[in-house]
Amino acid sequence: MPLVLATCQLATTSDVRVNAARVVALVRRAAARGAHLAHFPEACISGYAGADVASHAGTDWALVAEGLRAVADAARRHRTWVVVGSAHRLTPPHKPHNSLYVLDDRGVLVDRYDKRFCAGDRHGRTGDLAHYTPGDRLVTFDVRGVRCGLQVCHDFRYPELYRAYGRRGVSLMLHSFHAGAIPPARYAAMRRGVGATGARLSGGATLPAITMRAGMITAAADNHVWISCPNSSARRSCWPSFVVRPDGVVTGRLRPDRAGVLLTTIDPAAPYYDSTAAWRGRAVAGRLHSGRLVVDPRSAPTTAP
Repeated sequence: MPLVLATCQLATTSDVRVNAARVVALVRRAAARGAHLAHFPEACISGYAGADVASHAGTDWALVAEGLRAVADAARRHRTWVVVGSAHRLTPPHKPHNSLYVLDDRGVLVDRYDKRFCAGDRHGRTGDLAHYTPGDRLVTFDVRGVRCGLQVCHDFRYPELYRAYGRRGVSLMLHSFHAGAIPPARYAAMRRGVGATGARLSGGATLPAITMRAGMITAAADNHVWISCPNSSARRSCWPSFVVRPDGVVTGRLRPDRAGVLLTTIDPAAPYYDSTAAWRGRAVAGRLHSGRLVVDPRSAPTTAP
């Protein structure tokens, strides 16, 4: 049964009320266009620590909970599943999780995914680990017969997660990002790091624009899954939200630095090219070759001509 997916982007801010109102407006817009599931960027209710907000030290957690309730109410009113990012408070002094909440079309919170690979140094002083506590579990759920999985941003660097979700039968990965709200000076430095020649040859002016898009295309084709990639549109964002189908073809993308909804019809039964269908299961199981091995005196000596 086809699933109409809405990949939604918005300009995330430090104001929880503004963020929640923007999410609610996009849920309404997505539902009006026939979406069964609306998917949002990383940390888009609470704001993303290190970008939208300096840290979560002063976060009003009651206000974050109120924002989530407003989104849940929108999911119920519009009969639409919603996957939305936010920080999730833990007991002090523990840092919050960087989470995706799953709300069903009755507005019920049915599960939560916590970003597993938070970027940063081993001592937790830099990057995500300066602000967040990592999680340790996969999350799957079904909408209209489509098995969905969840990941957040830096998780894409670890293909083992995609393989693990593949073993659970996931055919649609909802992979939320926040590669936006970058100050002009830092954005200029990121562009200099890539260089004009690198940008021309690589198809992106910053490393996130190059690696995140390429990583999602590769993950889709390697694992034969649909991938929804919403990003914050807060200026400057490194790339606009997009969707990739199971053969690695990008089916649509939004305009950069502005709010929007990208609709995609997901049909798990649709036949897309899959070059690894015959051997992917064996590779996941640890048999790292195709076909049948043979014992041959011309095979074993590897230094003979």
